[in-house]
Parts: sequence; C-alpha cells; structure tokens
Amino acid sequence: MAAPKLATFPAIRGALKFYQIASIVTGVFLLLLCAEMILKYTPIHLELFLGGKGGFLWLAPVVETATGLESTGDGINLSLVILVVHGWFYVVYLFACFRVWSMMRWGFPRFLLLALGGIVPLLSFFLEVRTARDVRAYLAQREAEAAESDPTPQPITEAK
Repeated sequence: MAAPKLATFPAIRGALKFYQIASIVTGVFLLLLCAEMILKYTPIHLELFLGGKGGFLWLAPVVETATGLESTGDGINLSLVILVVHGWFYVVYLFACFRVWSMMRWGFPRFLLLALGGIVPLLSFFLEVRTARDVRAYLAQREAEAAESDPTPQPITEAK
C-alpha cells in the first residue's frame, strides 16, 4: 500500500479532529441509547419525555399491547429523539471514519474496526484515543524522516 503524501498531512490532521469529535458524540449518544433501551425493554418499562402532563423531564410507563409496546406519555419523546439522533450521527461518524481511513491508506479491516465504534458501547472512546495516537505518531515520524533527508541547506544565522 502506498503511504500518504506529506502534502496531505494538514488534511489528515483536520480529518482526525473531525473523527475525534464525531467519535465522542456518537459514543455519548450510543450510551444514552443503551440506557433508553434498558428503561424501555426490561421490566422497568419506562420512556423519557420532555414537557407534557408530567412536567419538564419525566418518565412515562410503557404498556404492552397486542401490537407491541406503546408509550403512555405526552410531550416530546426523548427516547425516540435519542434513537434518531444516534442513527443520523452514526452516518456522520462513518463518514469521519472513512476520511481518516482513506487518507491514512489503512487496510479494510481497520475501517471495519472503526465502524464498530458506533455500534459497540464504549468502543468509540477507546478507538478515538488509539486512532489519534497512531495517526499523530505516524505523521510525526514521517515529518522527522523528511526533515532528516531534506537536502536543502538551512539558513546560517550570525551571532551578535
């Protein structure tokens, strides 16, 4: 595989920053989604609502009907909002993963691992740290090698 060109390093740093932000946001919403699923699909049977008859933030019971689970709350269903936001932001996260992966010219298994970060709870936080460390170390090493092999003479500064 070809190595990234030195000219692309600023773009790689930008893609890495975008990936780090997307990774953290995706991880937080995935944890919120897991908490919401535990509340709703275990015997607890509750959903989180904003506004409505229960007040500012409140938990409404979820009842089992012939057609499945049905919420009894009114107002804005925050459980549903968390689900939708995580789903859409996962698409943004995949784009961020793809940018870093393609610019670094890594193998496809690395992309699959990065993509799992938005599906496996807590994994995105660990991958964000590891990926940032790997990318920064690689870029620093390549820049140091390029500086050593650069044949252009350095300007001579006079001592005063």
